[in-house]
Amino acid sequence: MRIGLMVSGGLGLLTLRDLYADQNLIFVMTDRRSTEIIEYCEDKGLECYVGNPRNEGGRRFVDKQEIDVLISVNYQFLIESNLINLPKKHAFNLHGSLLPKYRGRTPHVWAIINGEKETGITAHLIDDGCDTGKIIEQIKIPIEWTDTGATMLQKFSNEYPRLVRSVLRDIDSETIKPMPQDNTKGTYFGKRTPEDGLINWDWSKERIYNWIRAQAPPYPGAFTVLDGKKITIKSSGFSDLGFHYEVKNGTLLSVSPLTVKTCNGALEIELLNPEDSLWMESKMIFGN
Repeated sequence: MRIGLMVSGGLGLLTLRDLYADQNLIFVMTDRRSTEIIEYCEDKGLECYVGNPRNEGGRRFVDKQEIDVLISVNYQFLIESNLINLPKKHAFNLHGSLLPKYRGRTPHVWAIINGEKETGITAHLIDDGCDTGKIIEQIKIPIEWTDTGATMLQKFSNEYPRLVRSVLRDIDSETIKPMPQDNTKGTYFGKRTPEDGLINWDWSKERIYNWIRAQAPPYPGAFTVLDGKKITIKSSGFSDLGFHYEVKNGTLLSVSPLTVKTCNGALEIELLNPEDSLWMESKMIFGN
């Protein structure tokens, strides 16, 4: 089959490398920030469309290629209807959740924040909606208590190529059986920005713990503010340190290890920049 690939970022590069080994890749589409993908295409002599495919530029590029299948993996742009119908067989996308739950951006981060015990990857047909197309196949992936956004990406990287190949086999053998999503169970979460990482120390220790681990590096990180200074927190863990409950939430209870009061307990925290510890010792309380 003649395959077109729309990919961005690390998961996109991983999928590209895997498929290039033995599939008939006709072209790649990516964004300008995915320099490793661009360089890989240049090295392998793959035709590569870089940038936003809107305003007919993407349609003209894809239309001349006469592909059978169009695959989207972590692609940074909205795929419009003028591209969806160009492949002779199917256009499908891989999404990092068990649809119809967690439609939208960075779903694995939101799943950790919300304390989910399980997430997964969904292969679905692309339609005019946002992650609303018919489901082809799903893989369930557990979220362990110690998982972070980064470790979930690693789990995804072990499964993305396998799922893409499984769908391609079904398309090639004409055994694909897409099933409509149950929209009554659908949830949507929007794009996160670095400013969304602000911790509210009035939250429970469990929510703050999930908040921190979900946004750990390579993401921008959860943070707090101390006298106008942004303090990014790398990780946290529960503490059995005693305290009076009338103490204000966000109070620094200990400097070795750094321990902060929440509404229902204490958290030990590790800072992204250890030098911030000296600053914190003189202030003793975080702002919300």
